[in-house]
Amino acid sequence: MKCPYCGCVESRVIDSRSTDEGGAIRRRRECTVCEKRFTTYEKVDETPVIVVKRDGSRQMFDRTKILNGLIYAGGKRKIPLEVFENLVDDLERELRSANNHEVSSDEVGQRVLAKLRDIDEVAYVRFASVYYKFRDIDDFRKALAEMP
Repeated sequence: MKCPYCGCVESRVIDSRSTDEGGAIRRRRECTVCEKRFTTYEKVDETPVIVVKRDGSRQMFDRTKILNGLIYAGGKRKIPLEVFENLVDDLERELRSANNHEVSSDEVGQRVLAKLRDIDEVAYVRFASVYYKFRDIDDFRKALAEMP
């Protein structure tokens, strides 16, 4: 690892610790030339998940967009933010473990809806109304009729 102070490529590790719930390793290093200390982080380089939108465009998976949609759908419901964060964590884990680097936005939406249905039915219908682009009350009635 190159020293940020003198540029030397020789350093020794003084301390290593797991961080980010095991997702990274923090290493405290000391340069063998100038003897100054610095910190480095080592983590797995994950392949991005690409979402193929309905119009054919491609975007990187953005957990913030999904989280914002869930917060909006769960507005004025007493659902802790942690519940939505866990839902998005599970979703992202599922998408990464599928070993498919591209996923359709429809599949992402279906997975979110399946998880949200178990959490809160009102938030589910609100999220579905945006996802399915409900036009009128009949669309809401159909969605409610299809719920178990």
